[in-house]
Amino acid sequence: MSGRGRFPGPDRFEYLQALVTEFQDTDSSEAREQVLANLANFSYDPRNMEDLLRLQVTELFLDMLTEESENLVEFGIGGLCNLSVVPACRDQVLQSDGVALVTGCLSSRREETVLSAIGTLMNLATAAAWRDRVTDPAVLHCMLRFSLSQSARLRGLACVFLQDCCSPAQVERAQRELQGNSQTALGIPLPQS
Repeated sequence: MSGRGRFPGPDRFEYLQALVTEFQDTDSSEAREQVLANLANFSYDPRNMEDLLRLQVTELFLDMLTEESENLVEFGIGGLCNLSVVPACRDQVLQSDGVALVTGCLSSRREETVLSAIGTLMNLATAAAWRDRVTDPAVLHCMLRFSLSQSARLRGLACVFLQDCCSPAQVERAQRELQGNSQTALGIPLPQS
């Protein structure tokens, strides 16, 4: 699916362009999901990054984060997580006010969507000028709750976020704010014990 070796040079760009066109032109929700999943898979391969950025796939992935279909949201945030390691993509997401869209994915019922959202936020946090938006107190509250999750993957990634993207003072302040507060952050229920 990543296109390794199958589509060299210009053929790769044309193939990716055909996928984007098919996604935009089809009326079938199943076909849209399949094409978006393919685009997300192609975003794993660094050789595709430049072509995907040229085709504005970053914006396409961002647009999917507000869809009702959980599959489209999952594939959109998964692709965005892959692309956001590239500074040009990261800048696009940040300048498009994508932090709020990515943060909204933290309340998904799907663990894969939440994991991709955390990964994307971690990638976005590497842009120092935007770190404060990515480490907003509501996000820290979510990460603290996720750090108590029964899911080892979710718990581990939340802990890495808190350690790598936040200062100890931020984490301590967020912990104090949560003490005695049984409310949920961003609609995320407390993890089950």
